[in-house]
Amino acid sequence: MKRPTLLSPAGSLRALNYALAYGADAVYAGLPRYSLRARNNEFRNTGFLGKGIEACRAAGKRFYLTVNLMAHNRKVDTFIRDLSDAVALGPDALIMADPGLIMMVRETWPDMPVHLSVQANTVNYASVRFWNSIGVSRVILSRELSLDEIAEIRQRCPDTEIEVFVHGALCMAYSGRCLLSGYFNHRDSNQGTCTNACRWSYRMTESALTPEGEHVPRHTAADNVYLLEEEGRRHGEWMEVSEDEHGTYIMNSRDLRAIEHVQRLIDIGVDCLKIEGRTKSHYYVARTAQIYARAIDDAIAGRPFDAGLIGRLDGLANRGYTDGFLQRHRSEDYQNYASGASGNARQQFVGEWLAYDAASGLTTLEVKNRFAVGDALEIVTPGGSRDVTLTRMENMEGRTCDVAPGSGHTVRIDIGVTGPMTLVARYVGDDRIE
Repeated sequence: MKRPTLLSPAGSLRALNYALAYGADAVYAGLPRYSLRARNNEFRNTGFLGKGIEACRAAGKRFYLTVNLMAHNRKVDTFIRDLSDAVALGPDALIMADPGLIMMVRETWPDMPVHLSVQANTVNYASVRFWNSIGVSRVILSRELSLDEIAEIRQRCPDTEIEVFVHGALCMAYSGRCLLSGYFNHRDSNQGTCTNACRWSYRMTESALTPEGEHVPRHTAADNVYLLEEEGRRHGEWMEVSEDEHGTYIMNSRDLRAIEHVQRLIDIGVDCLKIEGRTKSHYYVARTAQIYARAIDDAIAGRPFDAGLIGRLDGLANRGYTDGFLQRHRSEDYQNYASGASGNARQQFVGEWLAYDAASGLTTLEVKNRFAVGDALEIVTPGGSRDVTLTRMENMEGRTCDVAPGSGHTVRIDIGVTGPMTLVARYVGDDRIE
């Protein structure tokens, strides 16, 4: 059975190194001006970009450079010039979406592999064949495909590598092709500046004031309860628009989590499983790489899927999970993967390893969030994870203390011998994953 590449996001050099240490086979990072993450990051600097590529080479892994925006004329004019230094560093492939930019790359660097971004919204085998005919070596399929559709594309296009997203944020539109951000804030999602307007809170009110101060009453025909009914759905299936102290959310998609489908994707012959999240923390990158690498290992070894991995992903901050369009219709006969194996196993990243003192047996941690003696902790290392209950803590002056207050503090705790790239998470509510 062919082992797929596990591809992790790298929004920083630190995240890149954690991805490599925790099981990723490849990472992807982008040039802010030409990718869909326009905010500045370390990889705008070719020095950091070079360090990232060198780290991948030293680990025997791959680095893909993302330049996947749909370019307006002013960016087309500068594209080849701005990309030249980055290409000279030798990334393993460019992830692209714009046909014109792909043509320019094929003309300028004919030997540079090009992977087609999910931004191109490839949903059928004919499109895969087209992109392959112009020299694209891998196609990242649209998130809107089912497992059966992916399988048919694999069968009909055996000579093209295919890549599928398995984890991360979902867009309310076809992969960024949304107008909300551009309409509300004049920040175009297809230029990497999306404000995620779909995730905003929208407040309901019976009346409002216009910017000019005029009163706008609620329509007299409106009821006191707000309900939505989707046209074409069975009559009477109403969705209540409710509001809490944080506001009202009606367009905010859940996050993608497809770890329960890793076995099927491997059986289909998918070449690469991709995790979204270039704006996420190094803790997120490490944990998702570790957990999905474990799922891949189990599938390749013929071991049954470990539902406990779902609980570990539930421990990460998320908007609720869905497997998106991969499974069109759920059946009551399926095993319940809709919720985690341990619904209460919430976790919080609380510390990062700095040093170990053999004389005292204490590990020095840089504190990220509050934790205390008596807390149930998970010690997360590149070689695996283990649970402990914290029994001893000191401040840096050697005085016993019970609480690490939060970010900006450094403490020493008794968790056994650990090494670089060790992360510590606290089980919220002292609920451990079974």
